[in-house]
Amino acid sequence: MKAGYGEILCPGKSGGIIKNNVPALRRFETIHITQGLKMRPLFFRHRPRALLLTIMLAVLFAGPLSAREAQEPVSQRDSWAQEVDPYENWNRKVFSFNETIDRWFLKPVARFYRSVMPSFADRAVTNFFNNLTEVRNFTNSVLQLKAESAVVAVGRFTYNTVFGLGGLIDVATAFDLPERPEDFGQTLGYWGLGSGPYLMLPLLGPSSPRDFTGFASDSFLAPSLWDNVDSPESYYARGVQIVDKRADLIPAESFISGDTYTFVRNAYLQRREFLINDGKVENDPFANEDDEDLMLEDF
Repeated sequence: MKAGYGEILCPGKSGGIIKNNVPALRRFETIHITQGLKMRPLFFRHRPRALLLTIMLAVLFAGPLSAREAQEPVSQRDSWAQEVDPYENWNRKVFSFNETIDRWFLKPVARFYRSVMPSFADRAVTNFFNNLTEVRNFTNSVLQLKAESAVVAVGRFTYNTVFGLGGLIDVATAFDLPERPEDFGQTLGYWGLGSGPYLMLPLLGPSSPRDFTGFASDSFLAPSLWDNVDSPESYYARGVQIVDKRADLIPAESFISGDTYTFVRNAYLQRREFLINDGKVENDPFANEDDEDLMLEDF
């Protein structure tokens, strides 16, 4: 039995695959609500030592799980879920907390934002913030020795900044230069570091030790155009970015079926695997052996 567009068959009961397309899965990326901007100057003064510390933390958390993954191949979806989400009880409590915050505070603001923002203006705001991430994409493409992706990041930033009114218009995609998202979590995965157990972080959402290390490194250590924005303007801009991101996620809520926690977890993990392997997912725990059209690259 196959799922319809945007649906998931929960593991164990209904077969357990994510049947979705890549753009829809992408909407389940973590909303980074807090960025800790006040810590940035401290991290920049001690960048080498801070970077070494974050990598050591990622190795500490991810190493034991990676060893188990190599020694004990997973044959069933239920055992796979227990392996990647050993802290499910705690994660569900954090997920409930995040949903409460979202339901009473963030989502109402996002709905108001959608109601007053014309679609073209909403798209322009999204394009502007996406353009700022090209610096991150370039940095991590270089760290992963992906010369083509690095050139694409430079090209996208140049085209969108010069010809797209400072990034408000995504002209690079029209020039056949689609975004190739890269972050430090992907860089760590590229060099063989395991993800570690699935984590649901307060306010930050779905993550893992490796991805949280990457998030912290990208936020505080890596070069960023945000470094040139003074406070309090930077806080206002971050607030707009968070609300805009949440507003873009509202239409995707109709794709969720079954247990919301399970759907978000599976979508997040599959999305991260897809990104780290550049769309080449060789071992999909959601797919059946007799199905030939369930891999993400086919959507």
